[in-house]
Amino acid sequence: MQRSELLNQLTATPVFDLAVIGGGATGLGVALDAATRGYKVALFEAHDFAKGTSSRATKLVHGGVRYLAQGNLSLVREALRERAVLLRNAPHIAQALAFVMPSYKWWETPLYGIGLMLYDLLAGRSAIGSTQFLNPQQVLDRLPQVQSGGLRGGVQYWDGQFDDARLALAIARTAQKYGSVVLNYCSVESLRHKDHRLTGLRCKDMESGRVFDVNAQCVINATGVWVDGVRAQDAAESGTKIDPLVKPSQGVHLVVDRSFLSEPYALLVPSTQDGRVLFAVPWLGRVILGTTDTPRDDVPLEPRASDQEVDFILQESARYLTKAPQRSDVLSVWVGLRPLVRPQRSRSGKSKQISREHSILISESGLVTVTGGKWTTYRVMAEEVLQTCLDAGLLAQNGKACLTSDCRLVGTPETDADAMATDQRATTHTLIDAQGSHSYGSEQSLLSKLPGADVWLCQGLSEAMVRFAVRFEYARTVEDVLARRSRLLFTDAQLALRLSDQVASILSSESIQEPQLAAFKAMAQHYLLSGSSQ
Repeated sequence: MQRSELLNQLTATPVFDLAVIGGGATGLGVALDAATRGYKVALFEAHDFAKGTSSRATKLVHGGVRYLAQGNLSLVREALRERAVLLRNAPHIAQALAFVMPSYKWWETPLYGIGLMLYDLLAGRSAIGSTQFLNPQQVLDRLPQVQSGGLRGGVQYWDGQFDDARLALAIARTAQKYGSVVLNYCSVESLRHKDHRLTGLRCKDMESGRVFDVNAQCVINATGVWVDGVRAQDAAESGTKIDPLVKPSQGVHLVVDRSFLSEPYALLVPSTQDGRVLFAVPWLGRVILGTTDTPRDDVPLEPRASDQEVDFILQESARYLTKAPQRSDVLSVWVGLRPLVRPQRSRSGKSKQISREHSILISESGLVTVTGGKWTTYRVMAEEVLQTCLDAGLLAQNGKACLTSDCRLVGTPETDADAMATDQRATTHTLIDAQGSHSYGSEQSLLSKLPGADVWLCQGLSEAMVRFAVRFEYARTVEDVLARRSRLLFTDAQLALRLSDQVASILSSESIQEPQLAAFKAMAQHYLLSGSSQ
């Protein structure tokens, strides 16, 4: 469906059952859940789908090993169950991944091993592999680039990894398949109230400048780290103020060449010198190093990494890898803002003490706000949001239960054999593999029929993929293509910059009037690390 048709559908619908503000993981999950139950749903994203935090994760589908260490067993159990659901419903986007924890002290292997066996136990039927105790040679077989001096052994366990932005697109497209109207580049200019009750939204199409009103029985605020801005606007109608719900925390990720971790295993250090977790994760032919956990008070659209954060990741990585990564090795750097739930009436500024769980609350006007959580649990969060709306009488009961636990997302391979073949490729795929059948699943044949299927802009990105992004994946700008349809900006920012003119030209041939080339070139500078070899 073309963008003009979606806009016409919005204005032709007198009242929606549900209007969702925010096109990240949570908002899209809510739209999909509601649509599969038969509700009329409209979703509005002021920028691109997953533009914010939802495209800047560590790319892990996980139960949360550190939550296990904190004794939060209920959160771990729920996340492990949802991990299995996600791997089943989007096998072309999410897959199992083996992690290795090397031990350099005698007590680390038994301590971590026992904890991870509990992890397996909590997973139950959702387990995707068994914990193994490793001797030093077995660790080196899996992680030949890890420091061997003083190595006493290690533990291997299983979790998952995924492509966050492409998962968001798959959810959006599946929601539309079930009848949702999902629009990117359509901002909510204001909330509309009548007799102090929230009745709808005033929206603006960012491309045409057209302003229109949308009526809705229930409005969901799923804007991530920006939820307090929407809440404040809602409260202002009645002359009241809000207590902030979110305390943002910044997570920095560095991307280096695959040679730093050549085998299809991830490295996990559960406790660095200052108590944080260090990951080195193979992803799309590269390695992600991270992450940090730095509280901040502002919520910029394009957060920047500090020198201290970059140095921390490089220095900690150097303690465990034989080849110490330098600033000159960094191909891309990105930053995500976690929407951590602030304890009410708490003055603590330590983000480790702030909840990773999600929060749902309803204002006096009926605005439903959801924030917190993580990608792995997006589906169950959405289910809880819908149940909250039903229990509060904001959404009419239609007798239909949640269906998303068995809802295969768009692009899911059509046969079990295809799904198994995709899964067996594990993390050994290159950029070509990642942007081929691994990412497109059952739509690979459709991609191959588009113009430019054999014209490669670089390894892993063809002209046809750019056209596919416009025709089927809501891409409107150069950034949309190079950051979130292809992940090239996240894996090699300089290469993405070099290809941006070609991508803009293809977008123009697809009737995109303003591909925002200059804006992309300016924004992409944020992904380049000063002092790197670009």
